[in-house]
Amino acid sequence: MHDIRAIRENPDAFDAALTRRPGESAMAREILALDEARRARINAAETAQAEQNKASKQVGAAKAGGDTAEFERLRALVGEKKAEVAAMQAEAKELDAQLTEMLMGLPNLPFEDTPEGADEADNVELRRWGAPATFDFAPKEHYEIPGVLPGMDFETAAKLSGSRFVVLSGAVARIHRALAQFMINTHVDTNDLTETWTPVLVRDEMMLGTGQLPKFGEDSYRTTNGWWLVPTAEVTLTNIVNGMVVDEGYLPRRYVAHTQCFRSEAGSAGRDTAGMLRQHQFEKVEMVSVTHPDHSRDELERMTRCAEGILEALGLPYRTVALCTGDMGFGARRTHDIEVWLPGQDAYREISSVSVCGDFQARRMNARFKPEDGGKPRFVHTLNGSGLAVGRCLIAVLENGQQADGSVALPEAIHPYLGGRTRLTPDGALT
Repeated sequence: MHDIRAIRENPDAFDAALTRRPGESAMAREILALDEARRARINAAETAQAEQNKASKQVGAAKAGGDTAEFERLRALVGEKKAEVAAMQAEAKELDAQLTEMLMGLPNLPFEDTPEGADEADNVELRRWGAPATFDFAPKEHYEIPGVLPGMDFETAAKLSGSRFVVLSGAVARIHRALAQFMINTHVDTNDLTETWTPVLVRDEMMLGTGQLPKFGEDSYRTTNGWWLVPTAEVTLTNIVNGMVVDEGYLPRRYVAHTQCFRSEAGSAGRDTAGMLRQHQFEKVEMVSVTHPDHSRDELERMTRCAEGILEALGLPYRTVALCTGDMGFGARRTHDIEVWLPGQDAYREISSVSVCGDFQARRMNARFKPEDGGKPRFVHTLNGSGLAVGRCLIAVLENGQQADGSVALPEAIHPYLGGRTRLTPDGALT
């Protein structure tokens, strides 16, 4: 959510930043008009309350002095002011709700160095790592590789749950699990993140805190008793500090969690329907950092390197891009997408998205810290990023390691998690 004081102080700068996002228009005038009306009602209520209090004191004096006319006048005045105060407070409360709703519905302001653009075609490549392998055969997509076929069943999943689900079994399921364990261990042992296990069912307030609500409810699933299934562990990990005022020394907090994630994919009809690239239920290893405002930009680079390091350890070629303003998520100020090379598609595809949100989520959550110098509490900064999407990593491992005979050579980094096995055979066994 946005800082109303910052908008009051520099409305032109707010509009200039907001309108860098395609489809957004200048909003400062409308916001400030609503804010001014709200503040006027608050001031009027306070004035009426003071007059009511003054008249209340005078009522007793008039009664004690036997001045019946003055007593009745003052008693009537107290009643009028009481009604006036209630009306003004109700109006102020309604205007405050309208202002909050307006501010909640506006996306975060991009940093000045966030590339400007309309869509993914305007993203800016920052770097590449690794050279895509050359094959002496036409590489297949993950779900077409012979060694994968016995362990990746979309028909049974469709029978159980419908489209965009998969049943993994045998060797493929074990590779999937090994990748998640490798990621978690690397982030804990090498990257110094705190392993965390959190619920996948959350309250409305938690989805509001990280920006999935109120605008994007259709992208997630809600149970009949009001819980939301998390679209990512960003929701739970970030909200650990919801409503808290922590000491400055508490920061930074760096969390990592491996969870099931659930997305309705409401806006992706017809996209990536083949295979398991875009699923309603999937697993992700999610990183979240809660930092001091002065350190959040450095933390973005640190988190990006954490995610890149996983791909490098697996020997998977990738590129890192800075998302433009038209492709960046609602709550981000700057986002780095990491795209892994998929030879079956002959393309780089997103496998991680790392974003710095500034104090945007912290304001929604009222998450603050007490400065060591004793100043007023300040809002923390939050960041989130995939480290990595497990299913997409499985796809990349299978496609990049495929062999002409239908087998798959597996990355050395996960051999210990497979009991020393190094290869998926053409008939779907680990050896």
